[in-house]
Amino acid sequence: MTAEKIVYDHLVKSMSVPVSFERFSKDPERFIIIERVGGSITGHIEKASFAIQSYAESMFEACELNGLVREAMTDLIQSDLVSSVDLDSDYNWTDEETKKFRYQGIYDLVLFI
Repeated sequence: MTAEKIVYDHLVKSMSVPVSFERFSKDPERFIIIERVGGSITGHIEKASFAIQSYAESMFEACELNGLVREAMTDLIQSDLVSSVDLDSDYNWTDEETKKFRYQGIYDLVLFI
């Protein structure tokens, strides 16, 4: 199972908003986008970095959704395939192109493959 699939399945199960790797053809009011931004593999250990973007109707709601993502990502450590989950940084990253409110968290995972 890929790191992307592990994160995606966990967020779909944990969150009450749509989760995707790509923008929707018609965006819902609140949603989450997953983007893998880096990683490496050594033996049976995979390191993966993800940007998790939380979109919502207002800055405050995007911040709240980001907090729920933070809790869900922290819970990912309960998976037998995940050795560690670290939040590197999270911040306001409002989408200038679409004018949608967005927060982004950068997470570093270590997984057993």
